[in-house]
Amino acid sequence: MADIEDWLSRVGEALGVPAEEVLPEALRGELLDLTGVIAHNVVRLAVPLTSYLIGVAVGRGASPQEALRIVAGQLPEASAGN
Repeated sequence: MADIEDWLSRVGEALGVPAEEVLPEALRGELLDLTGVIAHNVVRLAVPLTSYLIGVAVGRGASPQEALRIVAGQLPEASAGN
């Protein structure tokens, strides 16, 4: 499936999570940027698992921005400035 919007909409609907409300463009960009750094400076396998942990943190009350900031703070020093 090539259309990311369709995919996110379908998955969000199936999970009862309105993707357009909980994953706005700005947040997508931040998440993609952070996961790109993780993939290149930690290990690719860490990306989906870290994304899951971010989602759980948000589900438990953290703001998405707070969760992203905390994870970014855990990156190895060499990549913290990226």
